[in-house]
Amino acid sequence: MKNQIYQIHISLIDFKPRIWRRILIHPDILLVDFHRIIQTVMGWTNSHLHQFEKDRAFYAPNELEIEDTADSRKIKVNKLLKKENDRIKYEYDFGDGWRHDIVLEKILPFDSAIQLPVCIKGKRNCPPEDCGGIWGYADLLEIISTPRHKEYKEMIDWLGEDFDPNYFDLDEINEMLQEENYGCLWLD
Repeated sequence: MKNQIYQIHISLIDFKPRIWRRILIHPDILLVDFHRIIQTVMGWTNSHLHQFEKDRAFYAPNELEIEDTADSRKIKVNKLLKKENDRIKYEYDFGDGWRHDIVLEKILPFDSAIQLPVCIKGKRNCPPEDCGGIWGYADLLEIISTPRHKEYKEMIDWLGEDFDPNYFDLDEINEMLQEENYGCLWLD
């Protein structure tokens, strides 16, 4: 696996327009590190629980003590994604239920000139944390696009005036990926 690179597509499930990222990773990284990478490339803040799912099997950090769940600190990505078009699910924040579809798009030959992990493309800003899941985010977008809406000021005060649902900065994401824990705030 050292002579390969995985090209992975990550998309938020059930939201239009699509919010997605395309990344390149080492196939033999642990799921716990893959989680950190996903947090950074999608724009989440690692403030909630998460899990991976494949074929009705679940993977999460062992300290969560979720029954019938394998420890994501011991499982590598290439154990779940073995061939092109293999898929897994990633859920972040069980309350809001941010579900992501993860697809192994391509298995590429290793290239030492590519500093991994790296995000190579994406679209749209990640929803803000704690906004109520897909439906809450849709409501939020409707409210902030209508300055006369009765909840507009309250929503802007909570969200901040700078939030742009179309914002995506590839360079910023890739700078963060080179930091400790792939730029993800890690709460041990």
